[in-house]
Amino acid sequence: MHIDLGGRTALVTGGSEGLGLAIASRLARSGARVGILARRPDVLAKAVERLSKETPGAIFGHPCDVTDESALHSAVEATVDAIGPIDILVNNAGSSSRGAFPDLSRKSLLDDYNLKVVAAIVLSQLVLPHMQEQRWGRIINIVSINAKAPKAESAPTTLSRAAGITLSKVMSQELAPWNVLVNALCIGTIKSGQWERRHRQNAPDDVPYEEYLAPFAKAVPLGRLGEAEELANVACFLASDAASYITGAAINVDGGLSPVP
Repeated sequence: MHIDLGGRTALVTGGSEGLGLAIASRLARSGARVGILARRPDVLAKAVERLSKETPGAIFGHPCDVTDESALHSAVEATVDAIGPIDILVNNAGSSSRGAFPDLSRKSLLDDYNLKVVAAIVLSQLVLPHMQEQRWGRIINIVSINAKAPKAESAPTTLSRAAGITLSKVMSQELAPWNVLVNALCIGTIKSGQWERRHRQNAPDDVPYEEYLAPFAKAVPLGRLGEAEELANVACFLASDAASYITGAAINVDGGLSPVP
């Protein structure tokens, strides 16, 4: 399917590598002007350079810790000044913070919630007035299938991800009168920076990346891990006019892994 996002401006958090970078690239290749936010200026600069070579549209990067509310205000202002008001927001920034229930602390819970839920709320509030004024907007929250079917020792991340699904549904109901569509993408085992870090931390030195992933791939009905581009394709579809009647959905992108649709 050809998707044309010409004339639209998108903002992607956690957009300097992995899934966020794949989404930013896909939106840009479909014609959108794209801003990306990330914490590390050096990694962000490399991502902007790469996207600028891959795509003809305007690319803008701004260093930002999304848990810092004042930094979010500055980041949105800088992005709007550089490439225009935000039509499409992808809340992708996150991590996989997990531990045993007896070890959960107030700090770990609040830190994770601030990163994945509060940041998404603040950013959505900042870009919303423009979307309401033009009566067109897309907000996509990247969450996890584990929010629907959590496993042992998966908190606090699964708690925050479940809140992300609920947030998406609440927003979709409230913002529908302005044609601002809000959906969640629930990802399964998709190749990303997190999997690369797990490989470096957990695998013996002589075990290649693909070999390390093989046991996880066996658990997926499709028999493989997803590619970042496959998630990006779904996000791009939801950001387009082709998805004009989809809102409040929590869509699994997981190769059939989740027991909960």
